Amino acid sequence: MLFHNLLSISQENKNKMKFEDIDKLAISTIRLLSVDQVSSAQSGHPGAPLGLAPTAHVLWRHMNFNPNNIDWINKDRFVLSNGHACALLYSMLHLSGYEFSIDDLKQFRHIDSRTPGHPEAELPGVETTTGPLGQGISNAVGLAIAQANFAATYNKPKDNMILSDSHTYVFLGDGCLQEGVASESCSLAGHLKLGNLIAFYDDNHITIDGDTKLSFDEDVLKRFEAYGWETLTVENGNDDLDAISEALEKAQQNKEQPTIIKVTTTIGFGSLNQGKEVVHGSALKDDDVKQLKEKFGFDPSKSFVVPQEVYDYYKTNIIQPGIEANEKWNQTFQKYLTKYPEEGKEVSRRLNKELPPDWESVLPAFSPEDSAMATRKLSEMVLTKIVEELPEVIGGSADLTPSNLTKSKGSVDFQPPSSGIGDYSGRYIRYGIREHGMGAIMNGISAFGANFKPYGGTFLNFVSYGVGALRLAALSDEPVIWVATHDSIGLGEDGPTHQPIETLTHLRAIPNLHVWRPADGNETVAAYKSAINSKGTPSVIALSRQNLPQLEGSCNKKSLHGAYIIHDVENPDIILTSTGSEVHLCIEAAKLLAAKKNSVKVRVISQPDFHSFNLQSKEYQLSIYPDGVPVMSVEVGASYIWGRYAHESFGINRFGCSGKGADVYKYFDFVPEGIAKRAETVIKAYEGKTVYSPVNKILPL
Repeated sequence: MLFHNLLSISQENKNKMKFEDIDKLAISTIRLLSVDQVSSAQSGHPGAPLGLAPTAHVLWRHMNFNPNNIDWINKDRFVLSNGHACALLYSMLHLSGYEFSIDDLKQFRHIDSRTPGHPEAELPGVETTTGPLGQGISNAVGLAIAQANFAATYNKPKDNMILSDSHTYVFLGDGCLQEGVASESCSLAGHLKLGNLIAFYDDNHITIDGDTKLSFDEDVLKRFEAYGWETLTVENGNDDLDAISEALEKAQQNKEQPTIIKVTTTIGFGSLNQGKEVVHGSALKDDDVKQLKEKFGFDPSKSFVVPQEVYDYYKTNIIQPGIEANEKWNQTFQKYLTKYPEEGKEVSRRLNKELPPDWESVLPAFSPEDSAMATRKLSEMVLTKIVEELPEVIGGSADLTPSNLTKSKGSVDFQPPSSGIGDYSGRYIRYGIREHGMGAIMNGISAFGANFKPYGGTFLNFVSYGVGALRLAALSDEPVIWVATHDSIGLGEDGPTHQPIETLTHLRAIPNLHVWRPADGNETVAAYKSAINSKGTPSVIALSRQNLPQLEGSCNKKSLHGAYIIHDVENPDIILTSTGSEVHLCIEAAKLLAAKKNSVKVRVISQPDFHSFNLQSKEYQLSIYPDGVPVMSVEVGASYIWGRYAHESFGINRFGCSGKGADVYKYFDFVPEGIAKRAETVIKAYEGKTVYSPVNKILPL
């Protein structure tokens, strides 16, 4: 494995460590800083920080990071798998020289503070946004995948030029281990033999309800052994620093397996309620805080105290070695640029989060003369061009590769070299039937840096399985890409269990999320162009199973506005607005109405992405949906969210049915004749009435 061929000098020195009284003082400081944060806010979790502080301190002594360069690509990553120890994390970041002052710690869980109730990626030193249980460990798997791929792609071990050999560390507890998403991700990590991933399992036997014997008594290490992980145990995590360090050093030497270290701790260690669930999620009472500070040798009348010798110790033994390791990496990279100028230029571009200036030139264009084609097939054509052009694009499918069409020809699987079916430089990930895990892993890949652009494929209906991870991507500005095929009742024979009636409405309601539903090839190009160029908004690209025509008037540039006029007339009587496979039906309905004896004039809008359209100026929005014209939306799904853009909606507010795709469309009357009939009804209903544009709302949305 390329990413562990060499350890930095600073890491070797850290592995040869002994622990003294100053380490105990630092641990007590960490414990009490965490307790003071929770007490100040009268909200939070003091129990886990009190138990985990020794493990955190030992781990920090082994880690390489530079608080003055939080984007250093070869830093070790640390992920807190849930928010139950976020006060511990903020204490560690403060001591480690990050931008967390004592005043910040005092603002724990306050509005607009730097110390929110759960870790958020926008904060310096926080790698991913976690909170929902199981997400953090899954993000950590993604970070480890990204590091392995980056290392295998750019390291030059024969020339002693190692750009990437970092580890990903993660703290997780019983709650995380009970969530299904954690099982999905950890199973895949074992299959992929991610030796750069080390997890610390806080074995304190407590969840919110009480002792874990209420609901959870499996042998966790046997489960992880079955996954293919190395399993280690620290019997006394409360104060046996040597045992913690020795387990960590052993895990670092394992290049062929991820490692889980079960560290048995006492939740709320030192508290009057140690070992009980009451110390998990509530601030300690004043008398408890007082006795705790006295027990650890601190003045009980003072809060947020950090002895100067602790600051000095962290600066000398933790901060400075990381700075030196970063400086040594910089020197290596300068030599790399000289010896490997083309690859060095590519690495520099990626580290600067830039795309090649002409990358969009590889994208195809389509005309009405081109054959009708399913947008999932068009997606394959576009994605293949992108993967060939951009080495930062890495992705796969949740065991639906032949259906999602997400694997470009000639691409190599991301697999352990020992498998014989790929290597770590490969960029196609076989996620298996793990939609939720896939989503959370993609978030971790994106969070790694190096401009990674991860994508993952499944059916649109099964994005719902992973929506917890997708929501966190939107919250934390990770521009991941979900390739969601089989987007409607057009999938037919699979029946209502697979037909996504409500899914688009659900996804469109998530803030900061592009939900593309392209109508043809040019709109599919626009969806990918937007997704790849995105700096902080994830994308779902919903794609058809059935063939769709290449439309007259479609345009990838206009599509980027989110909605545009695809078929127009002067002084329209009605506007039909639609997405995806219904756009061409609306155009055909418009032609039917125009050919009637009493000709009806119809403007047709294609609105492939609500989010992009909402970002346009009011002037542009009113040019699409002007006053004076009734608007009817047409989409084979739940119609509720269309109220912002249409006066009336033709949709499906019930589950679908089983049958041939064309027959199901006909059953629900989604045919040109059915659309035309409803358009005439709307025109008649609004005749003689004052009609205001639906986008011209009084209150801002």
